[in-house]
Amino acid sequence: MGYSDQRFNVNLSILFTELPLLERPAAAAKAGFGAVELWWPWVDAPTPERSELDALKKAIEDAGVRLVGLNFYAGQLPGPDRGALSVPGEESEKFRANLAVAADFAESLGCTALNALYGNRVEGVDPAVQDELALENLTLAAREADRVGAILLIEALNAPESPKCPIVSAPKAIEIVDKVNAATGLGNAKFLMDLYHLSMNGEDLPSVIERYAAKTGHVQIADNPGRGAPGTGSLPLEDLLDQLRDAGYDGWVGLEYKAGDRPSEESFGWLPAEARAAR
Repeated sequence: MGYSDQRFNVNLSILFTELPLLERPAAAAKAGFGAVELWWPWVDAPTPERSELDALKKAIEDAGVRLVGLNFYAGQLPGPDRGALSVPGEESEKFRANLAVAADFAESLGCTALNALYGNRVEGVDPAVQDELALENLTLAAREADRVGAILLIEALNAPESPKCPIVSAPKAIEIVDKVNAATGLGNAKFLMDLYHLSMNGEDLPSVIERYAAKTGHVQIADNPGRGAPGTGSLPLEDLLDQLRDAGYDGWVGLEYKAGDRPSEESFGWLPAEARAAR
């Protein structure tokens, strides 16, 4: 097996960021990729102007790439001050305003995976109140995703880089997945297994894969330490992806790593061309 037996897509919110947003889909296609994913591109605008949405849609379509993953609004990314759905007040209101907009945009491009990032703990607010709000909003998100034929992804981040995020382990993310599915009865909430974040949390990655592959809807990778391309750190990513495949996961593997000081297109030498071209 190996990398050539996987389906890889590139995250245009962390790679090709040396280019303007609308030029990134074409750059990904030039590098041989057939599929891309995105964080919500407008960090201050959960409901951007139609012209902005149309321009991004056209850039993706003109590049001939497929959008396979999209985040709902989550505020400022990257960085520790992200997340909206469990933050009382304006941020959670922005998240709700974004739901139909993001879902409709995803549907217009055939995207079937929407990621909803939990918010940070807020000083002076009872965590139970935040968790209640989160479940309410995740239930709404799951229903919006289902409306457009998509799954809802729940992701665990890592405590060193996001110390205020309460979802920093695979078991905790799975707990949220199960709660959302129980609340909606839809069964479309799935685990986003980010091997970099889980490794930063010190989790036993082979055990995580064995326990949770069946509930996984999307995978993301970066090496550790450094969050660079595979081979720049010490994670046995090829072996871990083989294990995922053996466990029955046949979905997308998103490249969510930093290219470093070189242009993004120079960071893909480890990846066979046939693994990039999947659609």
